[in-house]
Amino acid sequence: MKRTTESREDYLETIFILGKRHKNVRSIDIARELGYSKPSISRAMGILKKSGFINIDKNGYITLTELGLKRAQEIFERHSTITNFLIHLGVDEEIAEIDACRIEHIISEETFEKIKAKVENENYKGCIN
Repeated sequence: MKRTTESREDYLETIFILGKRHKNVRSIDIARELGYSKPSISRAMGILKKSGFINIDKNGYITLTELGLKRAQEIFERHSTITNFLIHLGVDEEIAEIDACRIEHIISEETFEKIKAKVENENYKGCIN
């Protein structure tokens, strides 16, 4: 079972990504993207709203608050950077995506910053930019 922080980060990152793809994000979009049930997503959205990470308007559209956007961008950067690094090492893109999603939640800030510097200095190009 995922830790609460990891789940929260996955939801925030998913809302961020869906928001980049589509103007409006709804719970059903998140459920489809993650393969979770609508009731599970609704519960999680309630927690994220109460915690100040998202807003939900009267039509059910979900937007990230300033706090939520900041955290989502941090997680997305970690995911993208680690994915690109793994791809550069020769890891299959699909496996790199899966592994990056796991690693992004547990990697130390120091280790991430070293990987990020390496990726930026050597201009790695993977499937995520």
